[in-house]
Amino acid sequence: MKQLIDALFQKLGAKTIEERKALVIQFIKFGLVGLSNTLVSWSCYYIILWIDEDLYMFGSVVGTVVSIANAFFWNDRHVFKGGARDWKSKLRRLGKTYVSYGGTSLLSIGLLWVEVHLGVNKMIAPIVNMMVTIPLNFVINKLWTFRKEAQ
Repeated sequence: MKQLIDALFQKLGAKTIEERKALVIQFIKFGLVGLSNTLVSWSCYYIILWIDEDLYMFGSVVGTVVSIANAFFWNDRHVFKGGARDWKSKLRRLGKTYVSYGGTSLLSIGLLWVEVHLGVNKMIAPIVNMMVTIPLNFVINKLWTFRKEAQ
């Protein structure tokens, strides 16, 4: 297990103890952004639900789209900072953010369906899925979405 963790730290560019600590802090910041994403998503969903309960699917989509924009804003400025600031680079990172979060959202939905059909409790399954999708999303965002581009 230690070898696997060491390999992951190496892949993520954290070779020294200081770099590993910085990576853990970055992951915590990423988690806080994720918490804010959840609050933004739920707020959009419940506001639209309050307007008209028949629009619950629309509310879910709006919540997802707005929360991913929220994720991009905070991740770009505070979690994976240091990327090029020109509009073309920002738009590229924004598109990659939607792809990465969209992909892990689809993965989560697929896992939920499988888990429920295998008898996992419907209240527990989403929590289990988060243990897969949050670290996966962090790695995708670090290595692909917000990867430092050659100047």
